[in-house]
Amino acid sequence: MNLPNKLTILRVCTIPFFLLFMEVEVFGTADKYIALALFVVASITDAMDGHIARKYNLVTNFGKFMDPLADKLLVCSSLICLTDVIPSWIVVVIISRELIISGFRTIAADNGIVIAASYWGKVKTVFQMIMIIWLILDIPFFVCRVIGQVLIYASLVLTVISLVDYMIKNKSVLKENNK
Repeated sequence: MNLPNKLTILRVCTIPFFLLFMEVEVFGTADKYIALALFVVASITDAMDGHIARKYNLVTNFGKFMDPLADKLLVCSSLICLTDVIPSWIVVVIISRELIISGFRTIAADNGIVIAASYWGKVKTVFQMIMIIWLILDIPFFVCRVIGQVLIYASLVLTVISLVDYMIKNKSVLKENNK
């Protein structure tokens, strides 16, 4: 198993610990900072694994499948933990986008087509991760709360843009005669 795949597995393995510290009081007020550190480490592995895989030609089928899945698991579990801050309908829209894209990728793979992440998808992911970090920090000043709201709605807009972009670019995947 190559390094990028090990980083992807590390990201998946951090998720239960992240959830533990987000949802269960273990060390009191330190819990959110431990969760934050785990999320940041997981986010960094997301950037690193893809970069290393492309740079050293270590792209594998396992990585093509697991890397986006690991990202979805990390971001979606984080969003669910933050429904006390992020309106539930926004969480549903973001998770729905992830499920729709996963469906597209499954249909494409069935037809022998590999769909790479788009520019908008990458920007969306970066904004979501920044938003999650900011919201976990939960800085109690008015301006920080406003920044949090801006990040939430920017992430929502980027989620919708990336979905529309993805569907337009890959509409041929849905044609019945692809097989």
